[in-house]
Amino acid sequence: MTDERDVQIELLKAAELQFRLASAVPLATSCERQPFDLPDVWTYGRHTVDYKEVALTTKQADFAAWLLQRTATYMMAMQIREAIVAVITDPKNDARPQVRAAYQISRLIRNAFAHEPFDPIWSIDADCRDQVFEVKGILRLDTHSLHGSHFDWRHYGGPLALFRLSQFVRSKILREGTSGDSSDAPPPELEYYQ
Repeated sequence: MTDERDVQIELLKAAELQFRLASAVPLATSCERQPFDLPDVWTYGRHTVDYKEVALTTKQADFAAWLLQRTATYMMAMQIREAIVAVITDPKNDARPQVRAAYQISRLIRNAFAHEPFDPIWSIDADCRDQVFEVKGILRLDTHSLHGSHFDWRHYGGPLALFRLSQFVRSKILREGTSGDSSDAPPPELEYYQ
């Protein structure tokens, strides 16, 4: 029988993997290294589309890549919250401040995306307004004046902060036995620095 912690660890790894791919796509599209080719004719079941219906321009691909990264952020925040809820009975009132913070941060990010995933708006519950939620050294979310404002990664430290939060949940809350998902990917063909 599979342990619920193991299931949640694998689901978090899947969300991180999607996020990693979604983070690579904008770089590939902006550097014009991402092919946009699709089948001339694509058929699935009784539906068929031709290339002109589904082909992407460079501008469309850049925009879609940005949206993809946003939706991957939403999925990762949602999965972080689900993992915490699966193993912690009452995460909102847990005795450990880092567990409470990880739960609230993931829940608030998820809520921002829930009603408008392409243009998320912070929807901060009354009991979470004017507070600071922090997982030390990883992520800090100050909810002062956020309610009703447009979501911005800088509000909590950026997309890599959420990636690190997912790793924190796997290692510290779910107590993953290994160091996580190290990549066996080959080195990049070109080196990019931000």
